[in-house]
Amino acid sequence: MKVTDIMTRGVISLAPTDSVHKAAERMLRYDVSGFPVLDQGKLVGMITQGDFLRRAETGTEGRRPPWTEYFADPGSLAGDYVYTHARTVADVMTRDVVTIAEDASLDDAVGLMQRHHVKRLPVVKGDAMVGIVSRVNLLHAFPAGTPKDAPAPLDDSAICDRLTAKLKNEPWLPRGSVQAIVKDGVVVLQGTVSDQRQRTALRVAAENIPGVKQVIDELREIDLVVVR
Repeated sequence: MKVTDIMTRGVISLAPTDSVHKAAERMLRYDVSGFPVLDQGKLVGMITQGDFLRRAETGTEGRRPPWTEYFADPGSLAGDYVYTHARTVADVMTRDVVTIAEDASLDDAVGLMQRHHVKRLPVVKGDAMVGIVSRVNLLHAFPAGTPKDAPAPLDDSAICDRLTAKLKNEPWLPRGSVQAIVKDGVVVLQGTVSDQRQRTALRVAAENIPGVKQVIDELREIDLVVVR
């Protein structure tokens, strides 16, 4: 699935010359947490709810303690003042915008969101913005990517083979440390793990195999000794 398959098209935008009050009103009216900022069709920034956390209007400008102001450079102090008192979008928006191409994969989109700690990515084609992909779009993609018809359940032997093959390729489990016994769709996990999270991961791996009715944990937890 590509970004173009789930992105929102016809996105509402703001201009750099728009007021911050207009930006706040639109966020409330359309129940969205941010807007792209376009100048003659070109993406020049993003303004989000986070840009309203420190504002003089709400008494949240968070002025620095006097002793820190003494050591701060005038440019930094002036920048803080602009950010908390500015009247136009251009003065508070984020200019270094992270974007993504429309033919990029959803995995690429998620990676960018996590790496840059953003909730939405403008989608660009050349110099033009053609849409936006957000966490909500990814949530809508989840049902679409889920198989509508349940796969046919496997018999005990096939379940055991499928789980063994799956665990062989997982880096979080030492090879040969865990065995599975399957009877009537019930998987019994035996062996050793060194972390509680491995127990959970093993259960999840088994539960994802068609035909598994129950997972019984008989694993032993041991302390892992690292030899340097």
